[in-house]
Amino acid sequence: MPDPIKVMIVDDSAVVRETLKTLLQDDPDIEVVSTASDPIIAAKKLETLIPDVITLDIEMPRMDGISFLKQLMSQHPIPVVICSSQAGSGSGNALQALEYGAVDIIEKPKMGTKQFLEESKVRIRDVVKAAHLSKVKKINPSAGARMDVSPKLTADAVLPPVRSHAVIETTERVIVVGASTGGTEALREFLEALPLDSPGIVIVQHMPENFTAAFARRLDGLCRITVKEAEDNDTVVRGRALIAPGNRHCLLKRSGARYYTEVREGPLVSRHRPSVDVLFRSAARYAGKNAVGIIMTGMGDDGARGMLEMKEAGAYNIAQDEQSCVVYGMPNEAVKRKAVDKILPLSGIAGHMLRVAAQ
Repeated sequence: MPDPIKVMIVDDSAVVRETLKTLLQDDPDIEVVSTASDPIIAAKKLETLIPDVITLDIEMPRMDGISFLKQLMSQHPIPVVICSSQAGSGSGNALQALEYGAVDIIEKPKMGTKQFLEESKVRIRDVVKAAHLSKVKKINPSAGARMDVSPKLTADAVLPPVRSHAVIETTERVIVVGASTGGTEALREFLEALPLDSPGIVIVQHMPENFTAAFARRLDGLCRITVKEAEDNDTVVRGRALIAPGNRHCLLKRSGARYYTEVREGPLVSRHRPSVDVLFRSAARYAGKNAVGIIMTGMGDDGARGMLEMKEAGAYNIAQDEQSCVVYGMPNEAVKRKAVDKILPLSGIAGHMLRVAAQ
């Protein structure tokens, strides 16, 4: 049996440290080997103990988490998961931490219903496991950031399987994208490369509730196209990308020649909400051959089943290649199911998608 993933928890709240430790150590594949109430204590412990993954708070006494992260990633890179509050500036600071090398974000655990705690446990453990598999690199500490157990249900739980594909009444192309661990930076690079008249895009990025709104605003300030968090009944139009809100499923729908988004509640699908499988299945049903599917870096298999349904409906599908992925999980699963038409490095996806959409 492989050794468990060794985790260090850095958080100034004793309650959060103990809650995270309990949630993580209930998984036999994870072992919490150390905790620290601030980065100064953590740095001292790192002199004799190197964990596989660090969970890191941002707002702490003596040294903030961003400063600690920058030093860590410039000297001895270790996969870091930001454990952040969505309140106040928490979501913005957490997204900035991703620019400095953090792998992913989890929302600070809090007491709630049994279902809430169970779903939080699933996400927290999955993010730690994905971080352990991720590829981290040293950063230049002086470089500025570019921008400030639930059942494994299938998409059937939200959208029934396609029995027959509707006649496509429009030739307008629509792009659907799925990403997870490492996806925030991958999406930034992809969207920044798009021109103003790019086809309409709907995106699922695995991210906690309320962080997606801040993520969309940051991208909107960087890209030529408009980027916003999707709302129910938003029209999918050229020059705009819609990002599924955290903790809600997002579906592509069509009325006549108009594509629009439907945002809805529902169970975790493929261990996620929003789920890429749900978005991709809806694209298979309502866009068919007019859709282009893109699956990017991330752990697990969310999106692979839905991408196969898209291919069977006539869509063209692209997967990010292993070398450019932070975690080559989701694209690999789609490739193994023979659901992908083209495998490309991240830098080549935008251009190829535009050429396919123009045909």
